[in-house]
Amino acid sequence: MPFPVLSGPQYLREGLRLILSPGLRLFVILPVTVNLILFVGLIYFAVRQFGGWVDAFMPSLPDWLAFLEYILWPLFVALVLLMVFFTFTMLANIIAAPFNGFLAEKVETVARGEDTSPPFSWAELLAMLPRTLGREARKLAYFAPRALALLILSFIPVVNLAAAPLWLLFGIWMMAVQYIDYPADNNKMSWTEMMAWLRQRRWQSLSFGAVTYAALLVPVLNLLIMPAAVAGATLFWVREGGKGQPVVRR
Repeated sequence: MPFPVLSGPQYLREGLRLILSPGLRLFVILPVTVNLILFVGLIYFAVRQFGGWVDAFMPSLPDWLAFLEYILWPLFVALVLLMVFFTFTMLANIIAAPFNGFLAEKVETVARGEDTSPPFSWAELLAMLPRTLGREARKLAYFAPRALALLILSFIPVVNLAAAPLWLLFGIWMMAVQYIDYPADNNKMSWTEMMAWLRQRRWQSLSFGAVTYAALLVPVLNLLIMPAAVAGATLFWVREGGKGQPVVRR
């Protein structure tokens, strides 16, 4: 029996293979295009502001401790990188939410063996807009106070040394929440039920979130990883006991 922690890479790998299949490629074009536009804009802005952000988070040290700056600087560079990446990922997912929800619906259809080439429908996509945007607002309400607490922590001298690993851990968990929510929402599972479902599969969820987080850190590749994560999360949902008839592992 495979260890739960090893299932995350498997789902992301299968999700990537699935979105590249002829029957689903069309559903990937829209979210990739949206993410590409956002990615270019955010990278341009981040490059211009990066140095100032690092200086803002770096604590002021007395002259006799100046040597510590060489030790602390990489930590705060990592902190800013994690925050920039996390901001990009959350914004990209909010903007692409209707497309991602639509993709998850089609992937589930294929995963359950109902249709290998589901039809594309603009009317169906537009009909999903209110529900998916409402769900993204719920995710934002979950994310915002926790991110704000971490941001405040990042400005507190000495204590902010723990900020980077905490941002990383929170980011991993949010990747699982973000992507598993698409198939859960499509199957009318409430937010509270979905969070309980994830906690019952904590190690599987964290392993999926961790491999997705790591893959999304790779520039350019992350544009394709986002829809792959949607597909992988949908496979996770189907095979780990989500509503509907489970698909037998191969």
